[in-house]
Amino acid sequence: MSRILAIDPGQEKSGWIIWDSVEEKIINKGINPNEDLLCWIESSAFGQSIDAAAIEMVGHYGTGMAVGNSVFDTCVFIGELKHALERFNPKLVLRPDIRLHFCHHRNAKPANVNQVLRDRFGEKGTKKNPGKLFGVSDHIWSALAVAVYFADKFLGSVK
Repeated sequence: MSRILAIDPGQEKSGWIIWDSVEEKIINKGINPNEDLLCWIESSAFGQSIDAAAIEMVGHYGTGMAVGNSVFDTCVFIGELKHALERFNPKLVLRPDIRLHFCHHRNAKPANVNQVLRDRFGEKGTKKNPGKLFGVSDHIWSALAVAVYFADKFLGSVK
């Protein structure tokens, strides 16, 4: 098992990545409208491209802050993703667990996690000289963190 689909779900669009945990490289990535992502996952050709799936799960992080419809919409979409990916038994992972794994602190900032990923896999590089992380931006960073966390924690690929 080496190709992991990892998703950072959002209210309307979601970041995703297919990560090869053996070769430690990006196979595909994107930020797409949720409906498009679901259609792609439900397509017959999709299942041939991955071995496992992981989805970032919304959780209560003890902030005491009220949440709005966007959080609930994201939760509904996570349920739809889980159902669409059921043949892969998708793992739901919490952001604080990802932060703890990479930064040894649950309150680490996304920039800290991104830096750990750059330290581990190299800089993004340029169009003329792309690195392993070339093209990673925005929500794809979060999806990459989910994929690498899943590989490290559940597939034992920590180096």
